[in-house]
Amino acid sequence: MNWYEKLNEYFPVEEMKSKEHMEMLLEEKGDVYYKDESPLHVMMYAEFETFIFIDYVWVSSKARGKGTGHKLIEKLKEKNKPIILEVEPVDYEDSDTEKRLHFYSREGFTHAQSIGYNRRSLATNEETPMEILYWSPNDDSEEVIYKQMKRMYQDIHTYKDKELYGKAYQSVDEVLVYDEDRDTADILQSLTPKEKV
Repeated sequence: MNWYEKLNEYFPVEEMKSKEHMEMLLEEKGDVYYKDESPLHVMMYAEFETFIFIDYVWVSSKARGKGTGHKLIEKLKEKNKPIILEVEPVDYEDSDTEKRLHFYSREGFTHAQSIGYNRRSLATNEETPMEILYWSPNDDSEEVIYKQMKRMYQDIHTYKDKELYGKAYQSVDEVLVYDEDRDTADILQSLTPKEKV
């Protein structure tokens, strides 16, 4: 399987970019968008001057629990910039969602509770609410993280969307909302205690 097939098999269709979209990002935004790959992992990420956005991480089931994910995150942390990513809320039908949250919780990530993020998938036309997690070496505020997410959404997620998909994604202000009074529980606090996965 190539790197795209690995990601495509692991992530829900509504979260996947097309292969053409990712290849275009790697080629045309190669100074920002990167692929880190081995036979046992694939990580797609964007590195801007002030932050890093993890787009996708896949670790082979053969390598899970062996520190591969931890090493990938450590490599990004060494750059000393906030690291941001999107996660699905816990779905009790899909144990992977909880495992992912446990992993990021162990890696010291925080749930950005003031940031609402809900975009319509061009593939399924369904609303896909996601939560934002971040790690910051300098305790950046959620407002700073929100501004960085907006930049990433415009530069990466919606890059050439009309050309690639025949229609545009929603505007950034429809998708991302910053609200300090947003009524949402901390998804990392509500995890059931678990042994190391």
